Amino acid sequence: MGRIALVTGGTRGIGAAVARRLAASGHTVAAVYHGNVAAAEAFRRATGIAIYRWDVGDYAACEAGWAEAVRDLGGSVELLVNNAGITRDAMLHHMTPAQWHEVIATDLTSCFNMSRLAIAAMRERRFGRIVNISSINGQKGQAGQTNYAAAKAGVIGFTKALALETASKGITVNAVAPGYVATDMVAAVAKDVLQKIEAQIPVGRLGDADEIARIVQFLTSDEAAFITGSTITANGGQYMA
Repeated sequence: MGRIALVTGGTRGIGAAVARRLAASGHTVAAVYHGNVAAAEAFRRATGIAIYRWDVGDYAACEAGWAEAVRDLGGSVELLVNNAGITRDAMLHHMTPAQWHEVIATDLTSCFNMSRLAIAAMRERRFGRIVNISSINGQKGQAGQTNYAAAKAGVIGFTKALALETASKGITVNAVAPGYVATDMVAAVAKDVLQKIEAQIPVGRLGDADEIARIVQFLTSDEAAFITGSTITANGGQYMA
């Protein structure tokens, strides 16, 4: 059964893999992006998936963009994947307030913004799937990422609380905590640092974005109705919570 799905950060990396998977499952998919216009347009041309540009950390921008997407898609969003994320790494004694607030807004506040816009229709329909993308570093912490680790840990707490609020309404809310996956974000890590990271992964390699997308695909399915408030880890054995 095809549903309407929206994926934030949906034109690159994990988000793009998720959008492709959901479209292949027969869903009508919209992908939201903010920064890289060229990559988003290339994604649209390659997949035929509708793209929308707005800042998911800004509630007013989300309201306007959401209204446009819902109008274009012809119905309410039933599957929401909160995947948008950025890093602004620095040790805390060098981190600026801007670096802190930018990451919290994009990686955590966006989950509130988008879920808040989706939840009323989901409750009325008595069906919904929300999947929030956290991170291994939200589970174990990471030096130089107090902002990112705090945001991604917050995603897990947000997921659990919202799952409790919505379970009786036929809505499931789950998180996925990927380890290091071969995306543009990870590719930006210095080569020597990345080699050290790979050496710490028991399976001996980085993850593939489609491996994460397959988890999201299942969590958004009708078959996953008994799973809510969970955090699914996929990190090659690097951290076992």
